[in-house]
Amino acid sequence: MSEIDILSFGETMAMFVAEQTGDLAQVAQFHKRIAGADSNVAIGLSRLGFNVAWLSRVGNDSLGRFVVDTLQKEGLDCRHVAVDPLHPTGFQFKSREEAGADPQVEYFRKGSAASHLSIAAISPALLQARHLHATGIPPALSEATRELSTELMTQMRKGGGSVSFDPNLRPSLWANEQTMIREINALATHADWVLPGLGEGRLLTGFDDPADIAAFYLDQGAEAVAIKLGADGAYYRTHLDQGFIAAVPVEKVVDTVGAGDGFAVGMISALLENLSFPEAVQRGNWIGSRAVQSRGDMEGLPTRLELPVRSVA
Repeated sequence: MSEIDILSFGETMAMFVAEQTGDLAQVAQFHKRIAGADSNVAIGLSRLGFNVAWLSRVGNDSLGRFVVDTLQKEGLDCRHVAVDPLHPTGFQFKSREEAGADPQVEYFRKGSAASHLSIAAISPALLQARHLHATGIPPALSEATRELSTELMTQMRKGGGSVSFDPNLRPSLWANEQTMIREINALATHADWVLPGLGEGRLLTGFDDPADIAAFYLDQGAEAVAIKLGADGAYYRTHLDQGFIAAVPVEKVVDTVGAGDGFAVGMISALLENLSFPEAVQRGNWIGSRAVQSRGDMEGLPTRLELPVRSVA
């Protein structure tokens, strides 16, 4: 078995979460955490016992040290995280909202250390991983990170590893919507498993129906597509099978951020354990339901012992 089970890459930011509700300008106290969809998934997979390598870049500053220390405590292999002497670690402010409301987030990441990641960071050891998880966030940061995303996905698939791709659209990071759609769909052609949300799929493909969205990516070369439907669960389609898997009921939604990352953790972990696609979607739904019940982007991600007993009707 490869020393690295899963390779993930991107930007982990420091995050300052408001301790009080209301306009961020009026909040006096914040709690320091980390944020980043890519590293959320990496942490979730590490908690389930996978050996996860994290490829990134941080500034030579206190926030960079905080980020790396936090990731290492979560069990990530951070040997491939470079310290950039010229550019800072990105960070964000996040509002505290009443239960269930989407938080306000302000980013301070333009020109960050992670936006200077490039293909020069790829080493042969990283390409030995069994699986690569990629999202649409790194390619939105800079031309260099876009090239890195394409190269990693291409090389991993060429080498026989599997590749998952969550579009994770961040329109504010792109020059315009047309560029975002073109570049994200181009990256999706290098993925085995494509994991969009319904709104993302509609924007990216122009189709409304989940079956048509999935067919679009299957025709581009994906082996399987799972589409997140929020409270309605998820739809999946492969070349042989399709279906809906119901959501896990949640009494109280605390924080919606990170639900999609939890879904990806469930999907990837289950498929790497050779579970069926419906079983993988069910696990994705369950972990996503855990994520929305805790405040914070990755605090609700479970350990292996917390996973429910495997069952699909």
